[in-house]
Amino acid sequence: MEDTLLWVLFGLGLLASLGNLTGFLVSLLTEYRYWPPGERDWRYYVHWTLSNLLNVAFVGLAYLDWNSLGLPRPTSLYAGLALFVPFYLAALAAGLDLGSEETMGLSGDLRTGGWYRYSRNPQYVCYMVATLGFALLVNSVLVTILAAIFASWWVLLPFVEEPWLREQYGEAYEQYSKRVPRFVGVGTLRALVGGDDGQTA
Repeated sequence: MEDTLLWVLFGLGLLASLGNLTGFLVSLLTEYRYWPPGERDWRYYVHWTLSNLLNVAFVGLAYLDWNSLGLPRPTSLYAGLALFVPFYLAALAAGLDLGSEETMGLSGDLRTGGWYRYSRNPQYVCYMVATLGFALLVNSVLVTILAAIFASWWVLLPFVEEPWLREQYGEAYEQYSKRVPRFVGVGTLRALVGGDDGQTA
């Protein structure tokens, strides 16, 4: 019974992670936009249903497949905790800074201050690190497979979203993108040492 549940959860996670990944790739490579939806239509509900199913799969697999990967303990446990906990909390804080509507892919205001003065995508940067931390923490073969797909979301999403952001915010976004790096870079360091105060549009 436990083995069956393990593989059901893995299949669910695989379906959910690849489903959204496919939508992102379609948005990136064609004229059709799956993400961001901009409004609460079927794309919004499909995306967030798949995302929540993946979260359920992660939690279940963390319990059922704990330590199956064979990384050395307790090193990987402590490293995972050190990466997962602070960066997951930072991602949540950056999401609060942006606002729930914008975080969920809906139309809203362009945010260029707060966390967004250091990176145009602070949530995604933090989630990348937190995903690595979670994989190390759980030390599971199946979680690692799903985490690799999940991490690819965070790399792709800025490229998927940028045409829509340019469409929505025009010159304000162009100026912002020249000043602040997509992920992290020289502009991040400049903002950290106080060379760029940022602004909220």
